[in-house]
Amino acid sequence: MTNFSIDDVRITTRVYEDHLDQALFSSIHEAGHALYELGNSPEFEGTLLAGGISSGVHESQSRLWENMVGRSRGFWECFYPQLQGVFLRQLGHVSTDAFYRAINKVSRSLIRTDADEVTYNLHVAIRFDLELAMVEGKLAVRDLPEAWNERYKTDLGVVPATDSEGAMQDVHWYVGTIGGMFQGYTLGNLMSAQFYETAVKNNPEIPVEIERGNFTVLHDWLKQNIYQHGRKYTAVELIDRVTGSPLTIDPFIRYIRHKYGEFYVI
Repeated sequence: MTNFSIDDVRITTRVYEDHLDQALFSSIHEAGHALYELGNSPEFEGTLLAGGISSGVHESQSRLWENMVGRSRGFWECFYPQLQGVFLRQLGHVSTDAFYRAINKVSRSLIRTDADEVTYNLHVAIRFDLELAMVEGKLAVRDLPEAWNERYKTDLGVVPATDSEGAMQDVHWYVGTIGGMFQGYTLGNLMSAQFYETAVKNNPEIPVEIERGNFTVLHDWLKQNIYQHGRKYTAVELIDRVTGSPLTIDPFIRYIRHKYGEFYVI
């Protein structure tokens, strides 16, 4: 996602001809970023208050829409028949339940952006540790691929066959954003759960509305409580203001246990 003004926000996505969920969930993810920017108060145009307050808060919105909405059962109860209609040959014999389980399957993976919600933060932890080691001078850049492969073997039980599946898969370090980027994804995951839990507490009809294909209640709540404020508050202030408490892991754990408890014994 990139933005040129509050009214000019653009997204891109990735497309693989034989992998539907890449384009689908990447598009929803980037649209979450875009909604945040588009929801800024018009009064902030051209000022330092326009935009998102932090990478963590920004990722909370992309991950909220991608996962808590886009990977929810209610979302697909509404939209799966339409998807089947477009991909009738591939999905015509696949039930809604089977599709829902497939897009939420927990498995070991090499690619961060492909990772499920349960293992995703392991990918971030590996990057954070390696990034810190490089910044502190404990790990040379030339040794990064070997260190990367060893961590993936130890932490996830998989080993990249090539550096494009390993240390070169993310653009972030190579465009100069070393030192504080990747942890924003995990912070975003935690925030998204805390924000969404608060939104549903205040508006219990949100899950039902999503199942009806109506996102207005959720979007209006996010716009009123998060989007319109742009950079007016720090991330810490915003979280406390919106949810009534500091950032905590508890809503994320509740979300993961409830959702994946349907599929697995946890």
